[in-house]
Amino acid sequence: MLEKLNPLFDLAGRIFIAVLFVPAGFGKITGYSGTAGYMESVGVPGILLPLVIIVELGGGLAILAGWQTRIWAFLLAGFTLVSGLLFHLQPEDQMQMIMFTKNIAIAGGLLFLVANGAGAYSLDRRSKQA
Repeated sequence: MLEKLNPLFDLAGRIFIAVLFVPAGFGKITGYSGTAGYMESVGVPGILLPLVIIVELGGGLAILAGWQTRIWAFLLAGFTLVSGLLFHLQPEDQMQMIMFTKNIAIAGGLLFLVANGAGAYSLDRRSKQA
């Protein structure tokens, strides 16, 4: 019975992931200087911020549409792991460790997309049928 709902679960999963990355990428545009300053405060060059925005906003929108899903999910998984290590791996701070493990879980979900693709309701599937 639940197998019939798999296409909807695939779509819902992509929407839930996109809800995390799209607003985060957009927020980095609207708060550009503050975000660049925060990155630099932890030793990450602020000049990398445009790349971060492309990965979060572009990748989130691509995941939402199901376009080049495996590639974008792989990139976002790597980005999520690296940002978790750089910004949240602080064993002495319980809240930061919660954020770190959240990043690990998100990367895990993204790796499911890498392994299984976007599903039936996606641009990836439409392009295979064309």
